[in-house]
Amino acid sequence: MNVSILIPLLLVYIAIMSWLAYYGYKKTVTQEDYLVGGRSTNPVIMALSYGATFISTSAMVGFGGVASVFGMGLLWLAFLNIVLGIFVAFAIFGKRIRKMSLHLNANTFSTFLGKHYDSKFITIFSGIMIFIFMPAYTSIVLIGGGRFVQESLSLNFNVALLLIAFIVSLYVISGGIKAVMYTDAFGAIIMLLGMVVFLFLTYYAVGGVVDGHRALSALNNMVPKELAADGHNGWLSFPDVGSPMWWTLVSTLIMGVGIGVLAQPQLVMRSMTVESDKSLYRSVIVGGIFIFFMAGATYMIGPLSNVYFMETSGELAIQVAEGNTDLVIPKLINSLMPDWFVYLFTLSLISATISTLSSLIHVQAAAFSEDILKPLGIKTVLWNKIKPARLGVIIGVILAILLAYILPGGIIAQSTAFWFGICAAGFLPSLIGAMFWKGASKKGAETSIIVGFLFSILGFLFLKSSQSSVFGVSKALFGKDYLLPFPWTHIDPLMYALPLSTAVFIVVSLKTNSKQQAKGNNRNTEVVSVNE
Repeated sequence: MNVSILIPLLLVYIAIMSWLAYYGYKKTVTQEDYLVGGRSTNPVIMALSYGATFISTSAMVGFGGVASVFGMGLLWLAFLNIVLGIFVAFAIFGKRIRKMSLHLNANTFSTFLGKHYDSKFITIFSGIMIFIFMPAYTSIVLIGGGRFVQESLSLNFNVALLLIAFIVSLYVISGGIKAVMYTDAFGAIIMLLGMVVFLFLTYYAVGGVVDGHRALSALNNMVPKELAADGHNGWLSFPDVGSPMWWTLVSTLIMGVGIGVLAQPQLVMRSMTVESDKSLYRSVIVGGIFIFFMAGATYMIGPLSNVYFMETSGELAIQVAEGNTDLVIPKLINSLMPDWFVYLFTLSLISATISTLSSLIHVQAAAFSEDILKPLGIKTVLWNKIKPARLGVIIGVILAILLAYILPGGIIAQSTAFWFGICAAGFLPSLIGAMFWKGASKKGAETSIIVGFLFSILGFLFLKSSQSSVFGVSKALFGKDYLLPFPWTHIDPLMYALPLSTAVFIVVSLKTNSKQQAKGNNRNTEVVSVNE
């Protein structure tokens, strides 16, 4: 890349982002401003921030690379992203969360659940889960941005990681959610422009929509033997039902991320930042269009990269990337796109990385200060010199950097599914119960959250081979990477942890309510007998 062109572009970009962050800082006066933007955020800003937080480098780089292997079947995930992640999240869930959080004076996801169920345990335990496990997701967003900068700018990966983390930590510490959302919205516009151009130029390079899909279909006889043995039927077809690839595609990539979006703390909190239901309805349109172009385009470009690389190098995309799916999209851009687009997409991916990282670290900091320390009566730390939220940012950034060095290559999509899956199993039943079921009880919610997280984590540690082999706990304890044979090795823990946590939530709530009702009847009987 031409440094004389790139440097001025980056300087202009950083200047705009810095001004927006400073503007957010000046608008941040109260703790409510820092956490939920004073509940008066413009709906367009909120929708763009939500989309930019949702669609990070994990989607643009990680899932784009995974789509080059699994094919167009991932478009079902884009469908769920729009239906569940936008329409249901805003128009149905968002409306109730906004009103209830205002009534409860709740400024974080964990506080919302804890105050509704009148449970300090839920607040603290949920905050701890977020603070401990969210770095697994934060780190892979950082990896995605670092890998692209490494590939496109020929910059050292370590330098790229530290630079991105430093930029994010600066304005999250100072401006809170307002600075995050303003910079997110600006980044979202750049991301949208970059992805629209990327999709158009990719189809143009493979001969258009019809010829491109025909060429992709013609590659069916080029499916590698190991993928065919796992059920691969070509890039325009679903894998064989019940095969390893089918279980991974359906249970992990489509269901895990598609359902998990409803229980994402950093996304749920966006509903708390607007002032009316009308704002949420307006956000549906903006958010839907954004997700359609961002997620849908990514899941189409990935498979089509096989056509391009086969025509230009005689190899499939995963072969060009030497087995690392995280490098497919960066290599496609460097090989296919004109220089001016590389500059544009560099800014797009930097925006995607920064927007998602800032939101995740903000949620981690809020969990640390509001959900863990505040209920314990701790308002300042380190000899009264650092506010807990600021310290939470610093710790979150350090954890993300450390994990970015530890996690192996090609892990972006798997780590995304891990975080989304454990959130769905742990939080979704109690979240839905809080909004829609008057019979939901405190004990039911507490038990459900514990069961959801417990079985999800056990599944990832001891059953699902792609994660259990990386964590190494099963190997250390039992001498093997996983404990049960196929299909358990490829079934996402969400598929059994979420039904279990839901069942526990319903059963315990019903029993708790029946016992309380029985105690109430006994008291009434005693009162009557005394009066007699």
